[in-house]
Amino acid sequence: MSKLFTNVKELPPDPLFGLKARYNKDSRSDKVDLGIGAYRDNNGKPWILPAVRQAEQKLINSPEYNHEYLSISGFEPFYTGAAKVLLGDKSPAIEEGRVVSQQSLSGTGALHLAGLFLKKFYSAGPHTIYLSQPTWANHKQVFETLGLTVKTYPYWDNATKSLDLKGFLNTINQAELGSIFLLHACAHNPTGLDPNYEQWNQILAALEAKKHLIIFDSAYQGFASGDLEKDAYPIRKAINDSVVKSTPIIICQSFAKNVGMYGERVGAIHVVLPTKDDAFGRAIKSQLNLIIRCEISNPPAYGSKIVSTILNDKELYSQWRKDLVTMSSRIIKMRNALRAKLEKLGTPGTWNHITDQTGMFSFTGLTPEQVERLEKKHGVYLVSSGRASVAGLNDGNVDKVANAIDEVVRNSKSSKL
Repeated sequence: MSKLFTNVKELPPDPLFGLKARYNKDSRSDKVDLGIGAYRDNNGKPWILPAVRQAEQKLINSPEYNHEYLSISGFEPFYTGAAKVLLGDKSPAIEEGRVVSQQSLSGTGALHLAGLFLKKFYSAGPHTIYLSQPTWANHKQVFETLGLTVKTYPYWDNATKSLDLKGFLNTINQAELGSIFLLHACAHNPTGLDPNYEQWNQILAALEAKKHLIIFDSAYQGFASGDLEKDAYPIRKAINDSVVKSTPIIICQSFAKNVGMYGERVGAIHVVLPTKDDAFGRAIKSQLNLIIRCEISNPPAYGSKIVSTILNDKELYSQWRKDLVTMSSRIIKMRNALRAKLEKLGTPGTWNHITDQTGMFSFTGLTPEQVERLEKKHGVYLVSSGRASVAGLNDGNVDKVANAIDEVVRNSKSSKL
């Protein structure tokens, strides 16, 4: 059979799902999963947001509830509500009709749509997209598979465990005019390191000066700080304050993390035009519709209706904002606890970066060798890059994790972190 095809080679398992498979096979009762990209409560269990439970009941009890097809664009109350969450109720872009929105298969589907659209139609610059170094592993796969040239910009300075702003700005200035830059709107994955407001202002101004096209990946709005407005700062600064005037801005939005819709794949893509152009907006919409029609016919309904119910119901929206505080504050508590325990143990190195970072992940600074020892000796699982999901920590395992990190750091060839 293999003679009928050429160059079909078995690929290694996806690193994250491979990690999960090894964790599942581990028989140790005190094993700890810090690889998961999903929120867990203080008992280490998946948590359905109270707003989601209430929205589900309201949805299924509605006399209009059904399982009919959505339009090719998706569920309109969802994607229009999603745009308001990002840009604000009084966003000039929304009020002026400059936003083209389309439901997608979560954030990954939105990124795929963006990449394919740019590959087919973007002519103002090279088909080169710059990703942060490091970034979410799937970013590279998505855009390379679509035929875009992938390059990187400096982001994480391992020596200082801080943002390499100088390197970032230098790359922006040296990149060919009109290149594409992907930015994490907040809770940078995998580092948990976000620019502050002043740094964002410098980054956005530099991108505008070179007429680069921006894609925002917004996967954690409200989840990072507990505040929807604060986490949307760079997006709103670029669009609502008209910092970026030369090019459209694309936003890829996911509700996997901040509403807990992991398996329902609820997301949207928004193309925000710098000036009103109804004909161009309709053309973009038609092309996005064609891509959706060819790939999935139309988007899935259930998850988008749940999120829409939350976004468009005053009481449920208020409950959701409380749920965001619940999740973000527990993660902040675990960051503080882990840092405090490492410092109490006198673990070699500095650990303030754990609390300086934000969102679900922490770039611990552990080496691949130390991560391997954590897994084999202690049953503590995290990505080989040293990225740990802080959501996997809880009151019952944080002591074990701190002691395990202390042991591997002290027994590594180099204990400097």
